[in-house]
Amino acid sequence: MSQLVEKVSQDIIAALESDQLVLPTLPEVALRVREVAEDPDASISQMGKVIGSDAALTARLIKVANSPLLRGSREINDLQMALARLGIEYICNIATGLAMSQMFQATSDLVDKRLREVWNRSSEIAGICHVMCKHRTKLRPDQATLAGLVHRIGVLPILTYAEENPSLLRDSFTLDTVIEALNGPIGDRILKHWAFPDPLIHIPSQHVQFDRVAPEADYADIVTVAVLQSYMGSNHPLASVDYSTVTAFARLGLDSDMENAEGDDLSAEMEAAMAMLQ
Repeated sequence: MSQLVEKVSQDIIAALESDQLVLPTLPEVALRVREVAEDPDASISQMGKVIGSDAALTARLIKVANSPLLRGSREINDLQMALARLGIEYICNIATGLAMSQMFQATSDLVDKRLREVWNRSSEIAGICHVMCKHRTKLRPDQATLAGLVHRIGVLPILTYAEENPSLLRDSFTLDTVIEALNGPIGDRILKHWAFPDPLIHIPSQHVQFDRVAPEADYADIVTVAVLQSYMGSNHPLASVDYSTVTAFARLGLDSDMENAEGDDLSAEMEAAMAMLQ
């Protein structure tokens, strides 16, 4: 790591430690949705009241319920029907993820462009996570989707810092290097701050630990493989990872030779999952 990257990284960590660089907070509707979901006595109608206060989120959840991945015999045309079909836990995770999209916007054009790129890529990866989880594990697809959406959440405070330090914003190489170095630890800290469930709070740091040892497949494994699949064939550094060294493939029962694996069989489903989140 160069001296400049080291200095910027130390400055960002120091700003976080001293509360000068504040961790992002979940949108109000996401906080309220999670509060209802954590109440064992909560009803679907209570969840409906919380979500119904946000017309855009309501419309997006109805769209999710009518996605080819989840569609039943009847078309869903109101929120109560969507909640009845998907259940409180599923709705909680998907609503949290969808509400987060508003956090990936900024006043500066440069930062806004970067945030939108992160969100669009995260949505694509979340779609892959949903399908892979459903077909390869007994884990919950809604939780896997949320894991995909938050795996780069640590970028938010780093770009907030860059917005206040224009010289860093103009130096894209240094900024990218800082993001790669700090996204994991800062992302973990944000998810802990948001009181996310234990299986998700280390996703930002664990999904790039390609030699990680774990007793069985988990959400970090799903995100790892989804990220590698998303960048396959591109010029991104992750496209040059030696897949045979990535332990997540074996835990998921997948062939590390992704180019010749069965991915095409699920491509239509993955496209549907990505469309569901856009």
